[in-house]
Amino acid sequence: MRPLENDLFLRACRREPTERTPIWLMRQAGRYLPSYRALRERYDFLTLCRTPELAAEVTVQPVEQLDVDAAILFSDILVIPEAMGLMVRIEESGGPRIETPVRTASDVARLTVPDPEEKLSYVLDAIRATQERLQGRVPLIGFAGAPWTLFAYMVEGSGRDDFRRARVLVHEAPHTAHALLEKIARAVARFLHAQIEAGVHAVQLFDTWAGVLDPDGFLEFSLAYVRQVIEAVKATAPR
Repeated sequence: MRPLENDLFLRACRREPTERTPIWLMRQAGRYLPSYRALRERYDFLTLCRTPELAAEVTVQPVEQLDVDAAILFSDILVIPEAMGLMVRIEESGGPRIETPVRTASDVARLTVPDPEEKLSYVLDAIRATQERLQGRVPLIGFAGAPWTLFAYMVEGSGRDDFRRARVLVHEAPHTAHALLEKIARAVARFLHAQIEAGVHAVQLFDTWAGVLDPDGFLEFSLAYVRQVIEAVKATAPR
C-alpha cells in the first residue's frame, strides 16, 4: 500500500493530536453533486454498486471536488444479505426491499456465510479500482452494516421506521434471532477483513436501527454482536 499524502483522518482515528479536525462524508458519496446525479440518470443504484469502475468513480468525486480528508467506499450495507442468499432490490421511491424475509429457523438455516472473494468480489474490485484513482491522496474507508441493522432489514423485508416484525422475533423466538445474528456477525467480520485485505485503511459499522431496541434489547441483540465483529476483525487486522 502506497504512503498517504494526507493521513489526518487516520491520525485522528488513532487519537493522535491533529492540527485540525478531519472532514469526510459520512453518507458515502456526495449524492447531491451534479457529477453523481449525472451518473444516476444513466445507471440505477445497484448497478453503480456492482460495477467496480463506476463505484470507484463515485467514491472519488467528493475527494476531487470537495478536497475532503478521506474517501468512503460507494457501496450498500445490503450487499451482505444478498450474498447470504436473499434477493434484494432498491426501489427508487420505496427504498430497499427483500423479496423473501427471514422469519423462521428454517429460513435462517438456508442462509450461508459467504466467501467475500466469491460473492462480493465486485466490492473488493471497487476498492482496488478506487485506490488506483486515489493514488495515495487520502485514506479509503470501508464499511458494513452492523448485525442488528442487517437483521432488521432481513426480517422486516423493507426499511420501516419501527421494524415491528424484527422486534417481535427477538421477543417471541430469541433462539432464532440469536442464530441469525450469529450468522450475520460472521459474514460481516469476514467481509470487513476482506475489505482490509483489498486495501481500505479503516472500516466502520453502521448500526442505523439500533435505536428501535429498548436498553436491554440493545445490549443483547445489538451491542453484543457489534463487539463480536470488532473482536474478530481486530484479531486479523494489521495495527
